[in-house]
Amino acid sequence: MKRTIENLTQQRRKKEEEFTKKLKTLKKKSEDLKKLQHSFDSLNISAQITELSALPEKNRPLSFLSKSSRGEKPQKLHRDQITTLLSGFHQTLEQNMSLTSELVSTLTDLMETHTELMDAKDKEWDALGSNHVGQIFKSMEWRVNDLAAAYKDVNMLMKKFLLLKEKLNELLSILVDNKMPSPRLVEDVLVPLEDWRYASFENRYRGSEDEVKKQLENYINFFRQEKKVLDLGCGRGEFLTLLAENGITAEGIDINEQMIDICRERDLNCSKADILDKLAEHEEESLGGIFSSQVIEHMPPNYLKRVIELAFHKLAPSSYIVLETINPTSVFALVQIYYLDLSHQKPIHPQALKFLLENAGFEDVEIKLLSELQQEKLQELPSADEGSTILNRNVDKLNKLLYSAPNYAAIGQKK
Repeated sequence: MKRTIENLTQQRRKKEEEFTKKLKTLKKKSEDLKKLQHSFDSLNISAQITELSALPEKNRPLSFLSKSSRGEKPQKLHRDQITTLLSGFHQTLEQNMSLTSELVSTLTDLMETHTELMDAKDKEWDALGSNHVGQIFKSMEWRVNDLAAAYKDVNMLMKKFLLLKEKLNELLSILVDNKMPSPRLVEDVLVPLEDWRYASFENRYRGSEDEVKKQLENYINFFRQEKKVLDLGCGRGEFLTLLAENGITAEGIDINEQMIDICRERDLNCSKADILDKLAEHEEESLGGIFSSQVIEHMPPNYLKRVIELAFHKLAPSSYIVLETINPTSVFALVQIYYLDLSHQKPIHPQALKFLLENAGFEDVEIKLLSELQQEKLQELPSADEGSTILNRNVDKLNKLLYSAPNYAAIGQKK
């Protein structure tokens, strides 16, 4: 919207300059016309003819119309005077008419430019008004989203407090008896709080569940087999919900107990488990697909390599693996997304992930860029000269480096 307003302001200023220039031209032509009319008035041809007519007959310029006994020479002399006088009048009249025509044309053009200027101003003001209203609604939307996230945080926290109350009472009774609590009991108190803290982080920065579901819809077509699909790191269960809505059997895995509680409240099939342990439980070629979104960047490199290798053996022939993660070839993604989450282990280059999949046996591995950035990109210059062409090429290179798609998915098939 900011760029639109800038363009409209530039158009309005251009029309103002054009209007001012044409107004100066109109004033100059008007002054020229006044001078010509003054000269025309000073000519006063009728008075001059009357004056000449008052001369003696022999000196009258019109006496050539009557017979004269003195010959044709005086008649020719007076005729030349009248011809010169009328010729000057005719020339002045033509100049007057030409300048008047130009003045009318300039005035018409000025009126059209004035109309265009008013239209440009209206568009600029409309855009400014819309932008102001849009900013108000955007601010309200952010606040509503913040309130919704806060409500979810409070709701989850209240449920977690009810569960922790019993654990705390048990821990307190042990301490009252001067006994040492077991590490497992202490862990049962601390871990849920940490899980809740990360779930709260997800609610605030991951985006709304509807937005995430919309982003994941394109992956559904890779999982149309009858066998079960495994969602590694299912989180709040957005993709599990999509699979269920499309009649696809699925199971989710996550190590965050708070996420598991959210999924179970929606009757989604999920369990708390380590990914490698859960993969190992399945028989060879028993899975119809493996999916993971925004999870593998949390894994150490050796762990990720083992997950990919084990996934290949657990997938049935013709099944797909889809691994979505943050795109480190985008500076925007690194600064605004990757480093925002302190639990991230290491950014994964698209070509490195492709190599890991191919090395494990997957074929036709495709890297698909997601969520293209448009508003953030640098704008090109409209001019077509050589200098702007070179600059625009450099702008393209900068856009590719700075504002490439923030996410990508590596998609491989087991043939």
